[in-house]
Amino acid sequence: MTEIIGIWIAAFLTLCMFSFLYKDNPFYKFAEHLFVGVTMGYAIPLTWNSVFIPYTYEPLFLKKEYILIIPFIIGMMYWFRFSGKLSWLSRYPIAFGMGIVGMSVPMSMHANVLVQMRSMMLPLNNINIILIFIGTVSILCYFFFSKAHTGAYGKFTSIGIGFMMIGFGASFGYTVMARISLLIGRIEFLLEEWLHLL
Repeated sequence: MTEIIGIWIAAFLTLCMFSFLYKDNPFYKFAEHLFVGVTMGYAIPLTWNSVFIPYTYEPLFLKKEYILIIPFIIGMMYWFRFSGKLSWLSRYPIAFGMGIVGMSVPMSMHANVLVQMRSMMLPLNNINIILIFIGTVSILCYFFFSKAHTGAYGKFTSIGIGFMMIGFGASFGYTVMARISLLIGRIEFLLEEWLHLL
């Protein structure tokens, strides 16, 4: 009985989400707000039990590892965001977080730039490597704005535009494919588990 009630609730919420195809309406807003609320309601105790207790409370208050008092205080400064007079204190943990983001720049350089450069510097004995070489050089030339894109140089940079359009199209196609996969899953749920038509 509980399983049947759960299936009917899931089917109702799925239809509420699909109702956005018509227009924004109260059913969609209800399902959207419920989803956000349930997500936060799940995330807060999960964070408390899997992050705060093992990495802050236990080592700091039970194991007496007082060095952790520094990140604890920095983290608690986020709460000053709700204070009108002391909200400036919340900028310190935000700045610390931005610094951590900055630490990811070398990794991004390695993943997005160095790997691309390494692929471009291989011997041109393969059609794929030749295409990578032409695409990389033509795109770099397209973003070189100190020279007018006219003549042979302009035609070469237009090749870079073509490569970029192919890349954007592939990314968009991947996104659409992922959404279609989700849609198929939901329709399969409605037809099979809810309506028993499959």
